[in-house]
Amino acid sequence: MRTAASLALALAALTTTAAQAQVNVKIGVMSDMSGLYADLGGPGSVVAAKMAVEDFNPAAHGLKVEIVSADMLNKPDVGANIARQWFDVDHVDVIVDVPNSGVALAVNEVAREKNKPFLVSGAASSDLTGAKCSPDTIHWTYDTWMLANGTGKALVKTGGDTWFFITADYAFGHALERDTTAVVVANGGKVLGSVNVPLNNADFSSFLLQAQQSKAKIIGLANAGGDTINSIKQGAEFGITAAGQHFAGLLVFVSDVNALGLKVAQGLTLTETWYWDMNDANRAWTKRWQAERAGKFPTMIHAGVYSAITHYLKAVAELKSAADGKAVVAKMEEMPTDDPLFGKGMIRADGRKIHPAYLFEVKKPEESKYPGDYYTLRSTIPADEAFRPLKDDNCPLVNAAK
Repeated sequence: MRTAASLALALAALTTTAAQAQVNVKIGVMSDMSGLYADLGGPGSVVAAKMAVEDFNPAAHGLKVEIVSADMLNKPDVGANIARQWFDVDHVDVIVDVPNSGVALAVNEVAREKNKPFLVSGAASSDLTGAKCSPDTIHWTYDTWMLANGTGKALVKTGGDTWFFITADYAFGHALERDTTAVVVANGGKVLGSVNVPLNNADFSSFLLQAQQSKAKIIGLANAGGDTINSIKQGAEFGITAAGQHFAGLLVFVSDVNALGLKVAQGLTLTETWYWDMNDANRAWTKRWQAERAGKFPTMIHAGVYSAITHYLKAVAELKSAADGKAVVAKMEEMPTDDPLFGKGMIRADGRKIHPAYLFEVKKPEESKYPGDYYTLRSTIPADEAFRPLKDDNCPLVNAAK
């Protein structure tokens, strides 16, 4: 009897120790689940998050991981309220995605206040690693400086030296216009004008008319998702490109090209950091992702969600804790990044994830050989050139460390 009782006590002790050793992690995917950015983030980001967790095999690292999701409706107050609810009540440890810069900047401040990691894959504003940088935030996939210095610089250097901007009237659009204007002017070009357009706008006719009347060679679309699609479709109906002006889709996703079709989108120059059809690893990952998102193609935002969560879980496993956001982010910055989609990289002190970017041109219909075969690679922008230099970031974290 004593032997049986002793064995039972020993087993109970082992079970308790194992339970104590397990680290519980709750990941919150905040995205646009139903609006103009739903295809470029949205439900596809939740799928990418689940794939990252599955591939990491949390149990083998002493982790138990749960994923929750919410629709931030592209409203900063809604996003901030969700973040507070998640952190204060629901015990969410990290927020990822958020494809709206206005919402992301609001969540950035809540994450800073609550000392919780914020991994931005969807939002673009370069202010997230500039004046608004935070010790709890990592900007993962792309940003407005990268887009401006990829697409903008390439177009100016090939003769597109006069610009007119159609700009989404919120933080993202203004940051993209600002960063692209700087590139245009620095390379000898001129900006002839701009017009601000409400988010999720259906009718671009009056704005396109202003762009036509400016006679600018390049109409810079400082917008994204459904707004970019509507701009280009209605521009084609106006005969803008037929008359000699050209659109610069400053943020174009594969989901946008899929919606537009190659007949309309052909010839667009764009910059991305990941493309589904670029190599075998991306294609294999896409096939798995499409099992949940039939008929669609993953964007760089989806790939960024996968990559960011993979690295986050590595850091939590190393620390054996998800409690201290600054400590987790510091560990993520300390460890080199390495995953199947973005390869090897690093995270700077300002929270900027560094990796190459790629300048693509959208194929003509006759050049496409299979569904989703949309891009021709024009050039690779090395990792050390793809993003704004640290010395120019104006990040208080970096300035304080000097």
